[in-house]
Parts: sequence; structure tokens; C-alpha cells
Amino acid sequence: MSPQKMSVRRVAVVGGARIPFARSDGPYATASNQQMLTAALDGLVQRYVLQEPGAVGEFVAGAVLKHSRDFNLARETVLGSRLHPATPAYDIQQACGTGLQAVIAAANKIALGQTESAVAGGADTASDAPLGVNDSLRRILLQARRAKSPGGRVKALAKVRPGHLVPDIPRNAEPRTGLSMGEHAAVTARAWGIGRKAQDELAATSHQRLAAAYERGLFQDLVVPFRGLARDQNLRPGSTAEKLASLKPVFGLDHPDPTMTAGNSTPLTDGAATVLLASEEWARERGVEPLAYLTAYETAAVDFVGGDVVGGEDGLLMAPAYAAARMLERAGLGLADFDLVEIHEAFASQVLATLAAWEKRGLGTVDRARLNVAGSSLATGHPFAATGARIVATLAKLLAERDAPARGLISICAAGGQGVTAILERA
Repeated sequence: MSPQKMSVRRVAVVGGARIPFARSDGPYATASNQQMLTAALDGLVQRYVLQEPGAVGEFVAGAVLKHSRDFNLARETVLGSRLHPATPAYDIQQACGTGLQAVIAAANKIALGQTESAVAGGADTASDAPLGVNDSLRRILLQARRAKSPGGRVKALAKVRPGHLVPDIPRNAEPRTGLSMGEHAAVTARAWGIGRKAQDELAATSHQRLAAAYERGLFQDLVVPFRGLARDQNLRPGSTAEKLASLKPVFGLDHPDPTMTAGNSTPLTDGAATVLLASEEWARERGVEPLAYLTAYETAAVDFVGGDVVGGEDGLLMAPAYAAARMLERAGLGLADFDLVEIHEAFASQVLATLAAWEKRGLGTVDRARLNVAGSSLATGHPFAATGARIVATLAKLLAERDAPARGLISICAAGGQGVTAILERA
């Protein structure tokens, strides 16, 4: 039998659901990744009536900060949710790109006809971050476990000292450099000449636009209340560049004129988000109008250790500049061909550096009126693995609001010098 020719199908973004994002050690301080992700998933299941067997082909999700109990996070979330328990699930992780990579993984199976529908997403809690056993204590405990006699175990445990009881607390630092993401971003900001005023203006605009989006009801069918929150806790509707200018810098303090503050950087955040993807046939059979279609995506990485870091080309968060360039070349598009552009706002300086890099590479410029029109991570907050799903669902909804065909670009930077980009279109 000759193999059948495989056709690639369009992948529809049907809708999304997320819980409001909260600052760490706030309303969700005692909520686990699984609890938050389950709440977001249940909101999606209820909204699109996905309870019956086979309604969803699979669930793909992940978290960056994971306890050992989260080793099978996606599957355990399914079992604790309203989704049918026979729904397969698996975890995925690529730092801040996790949510978008989950979308891509699910989309690939739909495009190839391996499933008709899938839910993708992610969750993260900075409040309930895992605390590791001190490595010296861990080695002693393993030695005691391997001992052949009670005496051997006692001898091993006798080596424990008070200092061994200090836990290993997760650090917001790159293992290869020891620098935090904020310190890396400060290096890039200097390389690209990104000033304080421009950063504060971008941050204030993010808050103002998110507030306006809530007021006009954009998130009415995208955000599910959770633990007393109905809106993102980090949102400051009254933010202005003038108010943000009063904040003291917190990154890049080892150089003159540091520009990065807590106000133009994302805070540590807790939250979860999900997206429903499907084939056109699945959507048509259920009488659901797709919001948009996922038509292209690209992942890239930079050598942020030995590359051109000082020059700005290979800064930790600059991989989207390379990913977008490859993706747009393959699609035969430039930035002028996009009605909306969504750049994850890890830091205001990183957004501005990405825009400058795109322009330098000849991709064109982005009209600020089309950039993050409903606010982004500086206002919503950034639960690492949840951000990609949040952006996909929000952009799809924004595209669906437009009367004419429209196209949107997504750009997400990630730890480890990686970046993920994607294109959504509405015919």
C-alpha cells in the first residue's frame, strides 16, 4: 500500500480562559500550579462545553517553577478538572516561552490530522516556589540510604551540621553567568541606548491600555475569577510616565545612569492560562466561530555567554529578533504587514531593544498604535509559563474584533537566551 499524501490543515484558535494574574505572596500565595491551572482549564471547559468524552484530543501545558509533585502536572490537572478523565496530557517547558510552545505543540498535531482539538497552556507560582534540600545534606542522606547496616546509616547521618539545614532557594539567575534576567536586560539596554523616559512611557501605556481593555469588556470571556480576584492585581490604571519616573533603579546599578526600575520591569507573578485550538472541521461541527488561525511560528536561541552581548546582538532576551526575521522571511512578510504586534514585556527596555533590532535587520518599524494595544506583561504580570497562552488568546480576540482580514505577530523572549515567535491571522 502506498503511503497517503499528508496534507497540512489550518489550525483555529477558538478561545481562551485564564485566571487573573496576582503578585507573588498575595491572593494566590497558597495556590499550587495545579490548582491555578485547573481553575483556568475549568473555565475553558465550561465556556465551550468540553466535558464529554473525546471533546478535546489532548491537553498540553507546563510550568517553570515546579515541585516534585508537579512531575505530571498536565495529566493531574486533567484528572482534577471538568475535562473528561480519558483526555491524554503531557508537560512541556521552555522557560517563559512555555505557553507558546505548548500552543505550537498542540497545533502541529492538529495541522497533521493527528487530533481534531487540543487545549494548551501553562501556570506558574512564584509564591509557592520549590525549596530544594541543601546539596550537601542531600548527599549525606543518599549515603545513609545506601548504607548496609544501621551503624552505617548512623555514621552517615552524624555528618549533618546546622549549615546543612539551610535550603537551596531558587535564584532568578542564569546558571552560566550568575546574572539575573534584569541584570542581563540592563546590559542590553545600554548596548541599544534605551533611555529611562522611553521605558517609563511604555510601561505607563501598558497599564493604561490594559485598564481600558477591561473597561470595554475585552476580557469578559477570557478571564475567570479566582480566589477573590476578577482583574489582574498588578494593574495600575492611574500609571503615568511622570509617576514612574520617581522610582529608583533596581538593575544595572554597577554602571552610571541605570534606567531599569520595578515600574518598568515585570513583577514576580502567580497565574495560569489556557487556549482552545481545533481544526476547522471541529469548529464547524460544534457551531463555533474561530477567533483566528495560527499560521506560522519560529524558535531561536542566542549565545548570550560567548556571543556579541556587549554589542547587544546576543543579549539574553534578544533571540526573538532572530526568530522573527526567519519567520517573516519564510512567510514573505514585513512588520508593515501586521495590524497588531504583541511583544511580551519582560522589561520595557527589552521590548524597545527588540523593536530596534527588528528595524536594524530591515524588517521595518512597528507603529506604536499597533503594539500591545490591550496592554501586556508590565501591566498584567508574568507567571512564566502562562504568558504565551495569555497572549495567544488575547491577540486572537483582538483580531476577531476587526471587521476586515487582519494579521498579528507574537514575540516572546525566554531565559536561556531563547525566543519564540508566531503569526495569527483572521481571513
